[in-house]
Amino acid sequence: MTATEPEFITIIEGPTPAFQPTPQRWAQSICEGPEDRIIAYCELRTNNGEDILERCQHAWQEGRTVMLDFPDELRMRQHVNVVAMRLREVEEGQVLSLWVALEMAVMVEEDDADEEDFDEDDDEFDYF
Repeated sequence: MTATEPEFITIIEGPTPAFQPTPQRWAQSICEGPEDRIIAYCELRTNNGEDILERCQHAWQEGRTVMLDFPDELRMRQHVNVVAMRLREVEEGQVLSLWVALEMAVMVEEDDADEEDFDEDDDEFDYF
């Protein structure tokens, strides 16, 4: 492995991760730079969380990036840069919390899709 080769966290099966804007303000400062990026948060269930955490910490200590490799809705492989992670135990097993740097356009598209679900002509909440 070379010093410039990223470490990958690969999602082989399962749905596309649900990326959400992170409420923590500290996260955005990690990726300040010339590119328009936003820090998003997702959670993944895993069976080998300690191994993933160890590999990623080792990569960051070597100055390499960590990338999340996952299938999108069309089952095409996508990659995003992982900027922070945390492993925790829950009743069902291990959960890997990831903070990733997404292109601003990706988050804007997701927000627009959410707004399309809102129907202004819905009479259920007609207060007038």
